[in-house]
Amino acid sequence: MFNKTGKPSQAKAREHSPVEETRRALFKRVLIANRGEIAVRIIRSLRDLGIESVALFSDVDRQCMHVSLADFAIHLPGQNSLETYLNVPKIIRCIRESGADGVHPGYGFLAENAEFAEAIEAQTSAKFIGPSPSAIRLMGDKIGARNLMQKQGVPIVPGCDHAIAGVGELEEIAKSIGFPLILKAAGGGGGRGMRIVNQRKELADAFESCQREAQAAFGRADVFCESYLQKPRHIEFQIFCDQFGNGVHLFERECSIQRRHQKLFEEAPSAFLSKEQREHYGAIAVKAAQAAGYHGTGTVEFIGENPDKLFFMEMNTRIQVEHPVTEMITGTDIVAEQIRIAGGEPLSIRQENLSIHGWSMEARINAEDPARGFMPQSGRIKRLHLPAGPHVRVDTHLTAGYDVPSTYDSLLAKLVVWGRTREEAMARMRSSLQEFLLEGVANTISFHEALLIHPAFQRGNIHTHFIADEEAYFANKARSRVEHVDDDVCVLLAGLMTLEESNFKMEPPVGESHWKRLARSEATKRE
Repeated sequence: MFNKTGKPSQAKAREHSPVEETRRALFKRVLIANRGEIAVRIIRSLRDLGIESVALFSDVDRQCMHVSLADFAIHLPGQNSLETYLNVPKIIRCIRESGADGVHPGYGFLAENAEFAEAIEAQTSAKFIGPSPSAIRLMGDKIGARNLMQKQGVPIVPGCDHAIAGVGELEEIAKSIGFPLILKAAGGGGGRGMRIVNQRKELADAFESCQREAQAAFGRADVFCESYLQKPRHIEFQIFCDQFGNGVHLFERECSIQRRHQKLFEEAPSAFLSKEQREHYGAIAVKAAQAAGYHGTGTVEFIGENPDKLFFMEMNTRIQVEHPVTEMITGTDIVAEQIRIAGGEPLSIRQENLSIHGWSMEARINAEDPARGFMPQSGRIKRLHLPAGPHVRVDTHLTAGYDVPSTYDSLLAKLVVWGRTREEAMARMRSSLQEFLLEGVANTISFHEALLIHPAFQRGNIHTHFIADEEAYFANKARSRVEHVDDDVCVLLAGLMTLEESNFKMEPPVGESHWKRLARSEATKRE
């Protein structure tokens, strides 16, 4: 372990208020078993709490922002996930070496891995900042979670309550629940190990491919099935539970804008629910978490086509990528509250004191090319300008010159805005996207710009298959901002633009390139 500057750690050099000193008693030093923007986000909350931070970095992450922001950093030799951020023995050694008394897993990687949480408890003196291994294991098993929710009276999608033994049994289940149905990996999530089946002749191939993917992705081939909802909304509730029997929800998030079961755009609250429905499902979410003996932050997810009849889908036992929209409408630092609960403190918030203020939206800026089926991209960030202004937040690890690796998740940044109404939030998001400059890697900025001007989205008339159903619209509108054009052609076109403007005695705004103005002109012509 080392301090990058060769000087005393930032945490030691800072002076702390009495409140911060009290909080420091929870944890002295926290190791972040993650990378990128979520590592940066956690470091900032640790600073506010007066707690030292330890970053991990792989070979390709040496220049990543979370490394320079942390008080200490440890190298994880290797380039891919299996060699680095998924390597439990390596991370356990890093925890011991660092002297950390807390470990925050972020999201993804090992965040919902019960064996990792157990290894921390058994092999180090640090505490896992998250739920207990038993709660992770219970809610991570989709079949077990379904059965638990059913016992608690929580509505679940019609389906089977056990792992399917073979195609013959699947055919019998299909007769009872009908088509279409969806096969799911019992030990999975994030859209992996799912197959939609529309007719009987597809069952055998879908079952076998689902089992193969489940085994490869999650180490177990157990598969179950549910009725497939045609155009559902995906609504999730942010919850907190402490070790003293207290539980609250921080209202819901709308997560229906997805491609291939992966979220792209979120907002809070959801226009789908009334105040009464919000209170009803929020109470169900807290009840579900407490039934699992859950401590910490988590998300209870629902799916349904009718706001009066939402079904339990799953529970994520970690911080979510989209947590900032909830922070924006409630004024709560979710990461800090998560750390306090893990440190043994009771909840600092009560349900009666929570209320929704305004509307928030989050656009995930991914290194993906929407013009090519959201194909993942890599490369160097050549130019970067992040939007700013009142009620605009960007969570990112990017800097100009940063090399986007091909070995990890494609998320580059999260653009989050707040408005007094949904309409104001949409307008601020559109303005912020126009200001967002990210050159060098194809990305999803143009997709979000196209989404925000879609009439159905503006009315709030969306569902989880919205992008697929509107494929032609997005193919036309959501062209990548990175065009594959020779540098010589770019120079020639910029020169022609310069000549054209000089003839008309026009000057571009200071700092704006002629090439950018030409691109805007061409985009206007396509409208």
